[in-house]
Amino acid sequence: MHDLIARLLPASNWLRSYNRTSFAGDLTAALIVTLMLVPQALAYAMLAGMPPQMGLYASMLPLVLYALFGSSTTLAVGPVAVAALMTASAVAPFAAEGLDQGVMAAIVLALLSGAMLLLAGLLRLGLLANFLSHSVIAGFINAASILIAASQLPTLLGFSAKGDTLFALGQNIMAGLSYMHLPTLWLSLLTLVILLLARGHFKSFLRWLGLADFATTTLVRAVPALLVLVTTVAVHAGMACFDGVRTVGSIPAGLPPLALPHFDAAILQALFLPALFITIVGYVESISVAQSLGLKRRERIDPDRELVALGMANFGAAVSGGVPVSGGVSRSVVNADAGAITQAAGLFTAIGMALATLLVAGALSELPRFVLAATIIVAVLSLFDASVFLRTWRLSRQDFWALLITFLLTLTVSVETGIAAGVVISIGLHLYRSSRPHTAIVGHLSGTEHFRNKDRHSVNVCPQVVTLRVDESLYFANARFLEEKILELFATQSDMKHLVLMCPAVNDIDASAIETLETINQRLHEADIGFHLSEVKGPVMDRLKRSDLLQHLNGQVFLTQYQAYEALSCLAKKD
Repeated sequence: MHDLIARLLPASNWLRSYNRTSFAGDLTAALIVTLMLVPQALAYAMLAGMPPQMGLYASMLPLVLYALFGSSTTLAVGPVAVAALMTASAVAPFAAEGLDQGVMAAIVLALLSGAMLLLAGLLRLGLLANFLSHSVIAGFINAASILIAASQLPTLLGFSAKGDTLFALGQNIMAGLSYMHLPTLWLSLLTLVILLLARGHFKSFLRWLGLADFATTTLVRAVPALLVLVTTVAVHAGMACFDGVRTVGSIPAGLPPLALPHFDAAILQALFLPALFITIVGYVESISVAQSLGLKRRERIDPDRELVALGMANFGAAVSGGVPVSGGVSRSVVNADAGAITQAAGLFTAIGMALATLLVAGALSELPRFVLAATIIVAVLSLFDASVFLRTWRLSRQDFWALLITFLLTLTVSVETGIAAGVVISIGLHLYRSSRPHTAIVGHLSGTEHFRNKDRHSVNVCPQVVTLRVDESLYFANARFLEEKILELFATQSDMKHLVLMCPAVNDIDASAIETLETINQRLHEADIGFHLSEVKGPVMDRLKRSDLLQHLNGQVFLTQYQAYEALSCLAKKD
């Protein structure tokens, strides 16, 4: 019964042992994260092209649901910059028909994303994230961070301009420079400087003043919230330097009603692919952050449970009128550093966001937009990593081109095209690499029972007994490659009397590969050359036994390569 409850409601695991120490740590972390999340929630909602309150709505119920179903004690769920950018791109055609249509589309995106994540979790497809390569994700995130920062430049300059690509956005910004509002520009620059100093040297300065670590951390994380407060009060007081500054506008106070908007099948169809892309990127980003932080705490992150938890969080965002959500990198790191011990930190953060929505949301109507734009730009600075291009070029040229193509397509065509190309490239690279597995002719290492690549080590080889090691599972995509490799050996190794296929890295084999081995066996038999197998793993051997290969094998199956050399009299000749 206990195991059933734990599977259905993972929160029961930490609720049973919850104590005062956990409460203190979680409450402290929640306080700091709430101060950070309020301006981010408003900013990311507006980045998505939605009313700012939708960011607040997405920061309450989703956090509660993740806390109940998630496996990470530190992952901070809520609106994030990349998902907001993708949401803006997806809902743009609907928003052009009216704000209500755009809001409905954003809620449907959250609903579809939640359904996809839940379905993947129930089918235990958590490992699918591994098929999206790090290079592709890095290319997309770098491009997205540039697009996000560029999209906020018009707000910093005091006018409006939009564009789906970097080129279109740049054109519209240049065309709108005549409408630039100089007071907004100077205030924007001052805000950026304050935010950047807060991220850099402010903490050291506070420590130099003698403040305790908790007070220092809280003040540093509260800087964006303090800027929101100060600038809102300044606008409300009618300070001359804020004349003409564009503000957020009316934000309704109160909690959101729990309901879904009316929509039809055509909208679901139109938003299916964008929702799929948001789901993929959001899950990969979330699971990467959760596992990275979990490794430091020696806690196991269950990928399948994370799918369910993030699915429930997005469903919560949909029914409460919010934008799509996922795990945020910066907030999760802050949550961990601030002392979060259990998922209850997310519950307390949700309570804090609810109180903020009830008590101060209405007063934020005069919040200057440039403050939120500056907050977004500083936040996405941590996403951009220029060094990844040079690092990837040094490590793998194939991965570099995948990174660069994803990066350029995201910037110049569209967000959807960039991530779609990334998915295709990731799968394509996997298929290409596995279709051309690494192989090596190996020889005996004198004085040992080991065998190594003859091109890398000084080993003894038998001209009459050629051993080919294959370093990949065998399946339909690489079976033909293996056949061509062996036929090449047949043509070039004129003294070969025996061919040993060494299989220590072959973890699986399919029907196509078995048929190819049968063909190879037949051809070598006709040429009076023995065909042998060595170091075949148990599951592979089980499958071979169910075929006809072993019955007609023109040779033997050896437990080790050393036994093969012994049986074929190579050791006596060379050692």
